[in-house]
Amino acid sequence: MTVPHKPPAPLAHDYSLPLPRAITVDDPETLPPTCEPCKTCILSLFAKARSENRPLYIAAPMVRYTRLPFRLLIQRHFAVDVAYTPMMIAREFKNSKYAREADFSTCKLDGPVIAQFGAPNADELIDATEFVKEYVAGVGLNCGCPIKEQNQAGIGAVLMQRIEVVESMVRDAREKFGRSVVLDVKIRIHSDLDRTVDFAKRVAAAGADIITVHGRLHKQRNSVPPNLEAVRRVREAVPREIYVVANGDCFVLADAKKIVEVTGADGVMAARGLLQNPALFAGYENTPWKAVELLWAYAMEYGSPFKNIQYLIVEMTQGLLTKQERADLRLVKNYQQMEEWLDERFIMKRRGEVGFAERDFDGYRR
Repeated sequence: MTVPHKPPAPLAHDYSLPLPRAITVDDPETLPPTCEPCKTCILSLFAKARSENRPLYIAAPMVRYTRLPFRLLIQRHFAVDVAYTPMMIAREFKNSKYAREADFSTCKLDGPVIAQFGAPNADELIDATEFVKEYVAGVGLNCGCPIKEQNQAGIGAVLMQRIEVVESMVRDAREKFGRSVVLDVKIRIHSDLDRTVDFAKRVAAAGADIITVHGRLHKQRNSVPPNLEAVRRVREAVPREIYVVANGDCFVLADAKKIVEVTGADGVMAARGLLQNPALFAGYENTPWKAVELLWAYAMEYGSPFKNIQYLIVEMTQGLLTKQERADLRLVKNYQQMEEWLDERFIMKRRGEVGFAERDFDGYRR
């Protein structure tokens, strides 16, 4: 598979139109949901991309950050084909309306999106999926999170040592939902790659549609390069109708090309790369200023915890601000202070103003 030199063209936008209202899974006024993009069949997207000899460009599940405003930014404007929610704890999601409202919202422009859950058993995964399955294009099981507290609860990367549990979760979810739910399993690798290949083959046989491979060991830090050979071996081992996604160290579009050439993966997933540059899959070397304007507009419309948006803008402006300026930006305490801080330094257009989201230059006042 080759990666086109020119990524797919961004979607056209009419910024004079009002944005659709947010939808939550417990909102009776939105049942059944009317989200068209969020229900797009991901398997058909993979098949279409394969026929075009290109990978799908995918945004990884990122704790706190792949919420609705950031998903809209990267998918509607910067060539991301599929985005994940942050990992949601299945037990909390099924038991708490507050957790559901805090963890997941969508709208008519959102998607396609995969809701990812951390679950230790099939019952919790199935119960959480019942709430969200009508609002998303797929459901993912996290077998990669290295956080100690989650692992102690039987969630995340600890499942790489519990293949029978993972098999039962995938098999039971497939039996419960049939083909109405696309199932993804996101894994890490073992030091013995034969174990990883066996793990992937058993997950595929249990009923997974997508296997996402983060090419690092459970306790390896991001400073260690991902093992692309592991991804290649998984791709070669599982049937072609099972789509394989490579995760790890995609920071520019050229990285995606290299990853696909080495692994043969059907999709390339980025995490830190998209935080630093949401436009990387659209071919930008650095974040264009219009991405900041768009993120701000979506955050103001749909809401997001201030610290989350602050972190995203600090990350996105690495090529625009000095180290000291970014340190200063981290000190602002609320949306009003951030708005004033940005307006002092940049020409920041708001949605509805002439020139909004049109500029690729740095936006500095001169």
